[in-house]
Amino acid sequence: MKKAKTVNPELIGLAHFLKSQGRENKAEIWSDIAERLIKPKRKRIAVNLSRLNRYTKRNDMVVVPGKVLASGEITHPIKVTAFTFSAKAREKIADARGKCLSFPDLVKKNPKGSNVKIIG
Repeated sequence: MKKAKTVNPELIGLAHFLKSQGRENKAEIWSDIAERLIKPKRKRIAVNLSRLNRYTKRNDMVVVPGKVLASGEITHPIKVTAFTFSAKAREKIADARGKCLSFPDLVKKNPKGSNVKIIG
């Protein structure tokens, strides 16, 4: 694995977990997400709910390799996995009957990573 570009131990641990799951399950998507997560802070992804609403349909599974912010509205339920969520974004997703998942939960439910959209 390349030298980590971040010093956040939680983020580094998550990247190692995703890499190992990618090798175990022969799913390249987890390795790709791990590489996106360990980018320098100035290149890290932040996505607003308006973008998630625009590019998803009802009951889609979405991965954001960064942070989900609360700008905009979400009008349909989706399952969102991200490294972090703002408090208001979590609230808006829950109000739309969606779910905020952690990466280990998503990998456990969908080890191959099929039907997962990466937005960011």
